[in-house]
Amino acid sequence: MGRSRRTIPEELLLLALDPATGTTAQPQSLDLGLAGAQLVELALAGRIAPDGDRIAVVVPRPTGDPTLDCALELLRRRGAPVRAVHWIGGPRLGLRQTYLSHLERCGMVAAVPGQMCGVLPTTRYQATDTAISREIRSRLDSAIRTGVPPDPRTAALAALAHAVGLGKHLYPGNEGRSSRSRLRDLIRHDPMGGLVAHAVMDVQNGAVAQPRRNPASAGRQAGPGARVAAEPARGVPMQPRHGSMARAVVH
Repeated sequence: MGRSRRTIPEELLLLALDPATGTTAQPQSLDLGLAGAQLVELALAGRIAPDGDRIAVVVPRPTGDPTLDCALELLRRRGAPVRAVHWIGGPRLGLRQTYLSHLERCGMVAAVPGQMCGVLPTTRYQATDTAISREIRSRLDSAIRTGVPPDPRTAALAALAHAVGLGKHLYPGNEGRSSRSRLRDLIRHDPMGGLVAHAVMDVQNGAVAQPRRNPASAGRQAGPGARVAAEPARGVPMQPRHGSMARAVVH
């Protein structure tokens, strides 16, 4: 994967950055969105594919992006397709900071040190090239305004932006209500983006449902009147931390 094109996790994070405060909107759900955005990016790169409500590795070859390749390797080690909700709901220690640091190294954001309450060191982030953020935003605006089906990357970005609650950040107030509604509707234009976005929302709502089973076949296997035990949740590997965070980050 060439580095000439920004990845969806990077674009999602740039969308979430508040230019006025240097903090990220929806920080808790954004963590889930970044994990989901990695899945979409890997799918667009042809490394993984949806298998029902699960994610399967189809080409384990590295992409050349260290953070994406770390996620790809963890998925590969599972040996079997993993449910999207279990992957996204797993701990992702430092994932947001990893991407903020990456954007800083690429010169797309600048770290601004400060203090909280005059004591605790903090770091805020300001976009250094606002044209990039405007270009990302204009793609969403165009898809919302024209109603023309967007390209897969823009559709997936829109789905994730809606899933993590960025609609009210991008299109605030009553005047933005119709835009938020159309942003939500864009979720249908990319199957992988839709799968991941729904998984992000399910994790936030605590509705991580078990895979559907055939009641008739389950009853035959368990016997008359027997209770069918739900499939236990599969463990999700932890995202390794990339580098240490020396400064507290205000979100």
